[in-house]
Amino acid sequence: MAKDYYEMLRVSKSATSEEIKKAYRKLAIQYHPDKNPGNKEAEEKFKEISQAYEVLSDAQKRATYDQFGHDAFTRAGRGGAGAGGGFGGFHDPFDIFSQVFGSSSVFEEFFGGGRRSQRRSASAAQDGADLRYDLEIDFEEAVYGADKKISFARLQGCSNCNGTGSAPGFGKTTCKRCGGSGFTTTSHSFISMRQTCSSCRGAGQTIEKPCPKCRGEGRIRAEKSIQIHIPPGVDTGSRLRVAEEGEGGVNGGYPGDLYVVIHVRSHEVFQRDGQDIMCEVPIDFVTAALGGIVEVPTVSGKTKLKIPEGTQSGTILRIREKGIPSLHGGRRGDQHIKIFVEVPEKLSKAQREKLEEFAKLEREKNNHPMISSFMEKAKRFFHN
Repeated sequence: MAKDYYEMLRVSKSATSEEIKKAYRKLAIQYHPDKNPGNKEAEEKFKEISQAYEVLSDAQKRATYDQFGHDAFTRAGRGGAGAGGGFGGFHDPFDIFSQVFGSSSVFEEFFGGGRRSQRRSASAAQDGADLRYDLEIDFEEAVYGADKKISFARLQGCSNCNGTGSAPGFGKTTCKRCGGSGFTTTSHSFISMRQTCSSCRGAGQTIEKPCPKCRGEGRIRAEKSIQIHIPPGVDTGSRLRVAEEGEGGVNGGYPGDLYVVIHVRSHEVFQRDGQDIMCEVPIDFVTAALGGIVEVPTVSGKTKLKIPEGTQSGTILRIREKGIPSLHGGRRGDQHIKIFVEVPEKLSKAQREKLEEFAKLEREKNNHPMISSFMEKAKRFFHN
């Protein structure tokens, strides 16, 4: 049993032409094949709602449908006039879609086609595929940026035939199967289906004699070298788009793009946390107790850092704007220095005597609040 056109578009039978158009636009975007590649169910749904819209958007067809239902169009599709007059087969659903959405720029706004529309009805042009290149860079290059030369293999236009696919001195002839349209049409009942011609693959022309270098493909695999700029602030996973450096198109199609995916090598001193840089710096026991000035490394060279008196192991000190630049502009990150107090492993006799004397004074002064606090907590735990 044929589906009701109003139900297919999810509108009532009293819906205005504007409501019908609005409903179709919403469903067409949802089920368009370019949004659902390889999904046959979505493709069939797209055809059905396009047929429904073709009928309900036309006042005369809608009146006939309201009176006679699907029968009027079924008989028309088989060649009969039918009650109330027939309207012939249905149009290509993609043509209906283009008419509703207007200019190609509107179509591209929904499907991200940009200058490279995915449907070129006559030329059968095919855009080249996008390529991915994984690039490993040093930590410092991620911070300050760098210029890199990269090489990769890609399909590009054949120099022997200038991308035509024909041997020099030979041309192309009109395809006999499709008559040069690039499409063949088959009809089933009242539905007409237009498909890319299998003989010329949509080009509308066939090659008299294929180019011996590319064998009629118009493209060959070749090595390509280009110079790219790595902007400051990139991180592992950052993608850089190099326009039109992907594979070459076919039949005048646009080249694809090259996407360079960044991988930053780990550093033996620095670690990254967003735009900030982390660094662990060891200091001796005396400097931690008395305070002082130490030299610490940054990505821009050594700098002096003040260690406050009584600094504990694990304390984090900050150096402003010595971190990673922002890819989108704005303030640079900071560098955070995590202090690690190093205790000497071996002591001389004189050092040991001095430390024992120091320890005696410490016990008298009771200058270890963290130890005292911990011991109090431990006592409460054991008494419970």
